[in-house]
Amino acid sequence: MPATDAGAGAARTYVAGHRGLVGAAIVRALGRAGAPAPLTVERPSLDLREAAAVEAFFAAERPSVVYLAAARVGGIRANAAYPAEFLHDNLAIQTNVIHAAWRFGVQKLLFLGSSCIYPRLAAQPIREDALLTGPLEPTNEWYAIAKIAGLKLCQAYRRQYGFNAICLMPTNLYGPGDNFSLEDSHVLPALIRRFHEARLAGLPEVTVWGSGTPRREFLHVDDLADAALHLMAHYEGAELVNVGTGVDLSIGELASLVKRIVGYEGRLCFDPSKPDGTPRKCLNVDRVHALGWRHRIGLADGIEATYRWYVEHAREARGGAAQPAALAPDSERDGASAGESDVVASRRANLGTTAATLRA
Repeated sequence: MPATDAGAGAARTYVAGHRGLVGAAIVRALGRAGAPAPLTVERPSLDLREAAAVEAFFAAERPSVVYLAAARVGGIRANAAYPAEFLHDNLAIQTNVIHAAWRFGVQKLLFLGSSCIYPRLAAQPIREDALLTGPLEPTNEWYAIAKIAGLKLCQAYRRQYGFNAICLMPTNLYGPGDNFSLEDSHVLPALIRRFHEARLAGLPEVTVWGSGTPRREFLHVDDLADAALHLMAHYEGAELVNVGTGVDLSIGELASLVKRIVGYEGRLCFDPSKPDGTPRKCLNVDRVHALGWRHRIGLADGIEATYRWYVEHAREARGGAAQPAALAPDSERDGASAGESDVVASRRANLGTTAATLRA
């Protein structure tokens, strides 16, 4: 199993899921902090769903610190289409990594959950003790149940074996390296791509799933990564810790903000026949604030930076646009430009009304 080592004699930090949105951000944060390059393994070389392979990896590499950022993730549509995979794959990944980390002497493990673990109608902003106090949001219950099992497994290994595992529950995340697929992405990257493609194609309107009234909180993934490093260094407790901004906005407000940043000048519409998901989801962040961490990146600044990343990396971005993303510079937003590709021109008549998916 080829791996990238943290360096001879250094404490070995393993980032599981280093190619994903969160894992890649943790790798960047470790670099900013001056830490040795972490241990990483490409997915074809290590399938975290396979217990024997995971145990062989831990036995050979013996990491001392683990960031468990690997997971199967997606929006409402993906959760509805693949409930078995969302439950099975996440349960397998978590169980295999947590068990192997304990068995082979990892000193500390950080487990990354999700705010979808909380009840659909939890009191807002959501405190950590709201866990398991009511029914989950049906549109992503498979993922939520898996994440609840993961954090409870961490607590069980701590209680029974004294294993030092901490659990972070981030709010909705976005940033460079996000999934921009129109089939299974989350709401913010889906909106970025929809408005961008609509601007290039000159579409008259963009339609977003749902009523636009649900409220969501968003955290830039680089802020989450900084929180992960901070808590890995300064937190030893068994209780989960919410990580977010503590500030939310409606999906309609978010869509208007993305529309402005992208420079799309058509109409914004909503389709209330499509599911909204949880009415409101905003985390109480008193605990993480008391531990000395606060977010730094404002939402507008973060979306602008993410859009710039998307424009520059559309070809290789997960779920990115098929056509080059930077075909129409700001000076060419009115109709087809001389530099517009045949792909965009041919899609003008075919794209029609577009819809961005919302993950609750």
